[in-house]
Amino acid sequence: MQRENTTGIMYTAGAYILWGILPIYWKLAYDVPALEILAHRVIWSFVFILVIVAFLKRKLLKNFFLVQMSQKKTWIGLILASLFISINWLTYIYAVNTDHIVEASLGYYINPLVAVLLGVFVLREKVNGWQAASFVLAGIGVIYMTVSIEKLPWISLILALSFGFYGLSKKLVKVDSILGLLLETLFVLPFALLFLAYLGANGQHSFATGSLQTNLLLLGSGIVTAIPLLWFGIGAQKIPLYLVGFIQYISPTISLIIGVLMYDEAFTKDHIVAFTCIWIAIAIFTVSNILAGIKKRKLPIANTNVRSV
Repeated sequence: MQRENTTGIMYTAGAYILWGILPIYWKLAYDVPALEILAHRVIWSFVFILVIVAFLKRKLLKNFFLVQMSQKKTWIGLILASLFISINWLTYIYAVNTDHIVEASLGYYINPLVAVLLGVFVLREKVNGWQAASFVLAGIGVIYMTVSIEKLPWISLILALSFGFYGLSKKLVKVDSILGLLLETLFVLPFALLFLAYLGANGQHSFATGSLQTNLLLLGSGIVTAIPLLWFGIGAQKIPLYLVGFIQYISPTISLIIGVLMYDEAFTKDHIVAFTCIWIAIAIFTVSNILAGIKKRKLPIANTNVRSV
């Protein structure tokens, strides 16, 4: 069990580390418009994941099409998931390549809180007092930043909301994470191909006409999308959910450090106040989740003792 936990932590942490350093990758393709990068990311993700599925999950894919695709709920879930993940990817690439990595990291800090709020209002899930307090504190941080910079941090909010709604959409479809991503990219693949065809017809395509580095970066976008997802899929199955929740903050922390130290993005006193509110909210939320997770894991033992008596 200990070995399985260690393996799970390594894979999960590895996934979040890769997601954290992803801004460096997109920065290398700064001369390519965000919408074109998104189109290539969809296409090459689909191709790369299709190869993986063909070798590792062929039976699972066949079963999915025979059973689940006949359900209306599955179609709705996949279409919504495709829409929200596309919005998320586009916003993130735009944020990185327009020097808003700090704002993007803020979005991924507040994303877990947004996800829980969606669970409360849409799925009627319950939260405890400490979790409710963390939402209020995070809200104060966002409001403070909005007032101080006199502008809504729309990049942060779009990233947090789009990924939150993406997770909510995934609840409609019970499917393996890699298989799910294959189907999600399949739904937006025609739009990506049409957009690139339009660019090509107008002589605006960066692929093939650009440098070798640009071509390789666009081709590799599918790999950098799939590998952390693969690692996350392996790791998250081996460790408790509360531990996954704790590890996920590695990614925005790395991105924040990269934005400030590598790309000289501003991190003012107003940022410090807003981020401090959110960090404290995250600490409260995470500790509350850990305690709830530990309590939940102990419950079966207690129940067994009651039954034995």
